[in-house]
Amino acid sequence: MAKRLLLETDKRLLWKLSYTMGFKGMLSVIKHKRRVKKGIFFPPFLHISIINSCNLHCQGCWVDVKAKQAKLDVDRMDKMLCEAKAVGNAYFGILGGEPFMHKELITVFERHPDAYFQVFTNGQLITRDIARKLRRCGNVTPVISVEGSQTISDQRRGGSDVLNRTMQGVQNCVDEKLFTGVCSSLCQTNFEDFLQESWADKLIEMGVMYMWFHTYRPIGPDPCPELALTPEQQKRVREFVVNMRVKKPIGIIDAYYDHKGQALCPAVTAASHHISPYGDIEPCPIIQFSKEKIDDERGLYETFTQSKFLQDFRTLAAKNTRGCIVLEHPDLLKQLAEKHGARDTTVRNTAFPELDALESRPSQDTPGYQVPEKSWAYRLAKKYFFNDFGAYARVTAND
Repeated sequence: MAKRLLLETDKRLLWKLSYTMGFKGMLSVIKHKRRVKKGIFFPPFLHISIINSCNLHCQGCWVDVKAKQAKLDVDRMDKMLCEAKAVGNAYFGILGGEPFMHKELITVFERHPDAYFQVFTNGQLITRDIARKLRRCGNVTPVISVEGSQTISDQRRGGSDVLNRTMQGVQNCVDEKLFTGVCSSLCQTNFEDFLQESWADKLIEMGVMYMWFHTYRPIGPDPCPELALTPEQQKRVREFVVNMRVKKPIGIIDAYYDHKGQALCPAVTAASHHISPYGDIEPCPIIQFSKEKIDDERGLYETFTQSKFLQDFRTLAAKNTRGCIVLEHPDLLKQLAEKHGARDTTVRNTAFPELDALESRPSQDTPGYQVPEKSWAYRLAKKYFFNDFGAYARVTAND
């Protein structure tokens, strides 16, 4: 993997990745740990949905992509990013809709060379010219979603020729020597295609530097629950990821387990929270309820750290599961939102009835079945910089 990084990427980009994302990201987590010990919770990693519009219409999408376009403008983004950086943050995840439909996205990257951005995109708007601009910025890693074969991609994403257009976006990024990733939302229609070594080998051959498996979560106005993985399939995903990490020269990211193989939720650990295109502060992208906005006169740090809604969410979720409370206990989440008078942050105004319609289903939490990391690098990284930060232990102690 080290050889690939040295030979297949732009050296200036590799330095920006190592310093801005690696070193400064590590410092932001250390600061987060210190705050948590004092009972103060400000996430070291913010995920920001900058626009609701998208050029595709995916199964199970919870974003109001058909609504009137809403986006965070550059000035609003500047203020938020500067306030977060003042606390010590260096990494920001950029989501949509489709982020590259935001005409000023490149401007945001250019204005914040001291931050690092991971852009979650379908890749179809990444032309060679856009990839070249990202290379000049130097502080961006695109992670491009691929959802299956040609037929499955069209079906899953509500478009035509989706796979070819997406893979062209991947190729444009690789040709410009960007640190490029590919992510997939594993579901019933693509599970067997992706969970095999040949898929990892293909990405390596293309020049992709990391891959990321998300687990399909049936939520939103058209949840398509038939696509959800079974508990046995989720176990297979975990085993595959752990085994490939010690076998293949490609990074494999997951956000749902610690070094011991215990499940965790980044929102519960306060490692990450979400900002909507309307400026709403939400526990995570799929929980579309909020009590605060980024424009709160208290300032971003105080708004986050003084939010009783976020605090009670973390406590409630940690008390009931190490997995996903949305999947396992949608009824409890609804009760929490009602208790706090949280706003439905969707344009469609159906977040509450959508929770009512959800059936409880298993998530990544499988008590008694853990697959610890085999790779010493992942084991150390997760043990010290991506773990539960004592979130679940605190709830147990309080009980």
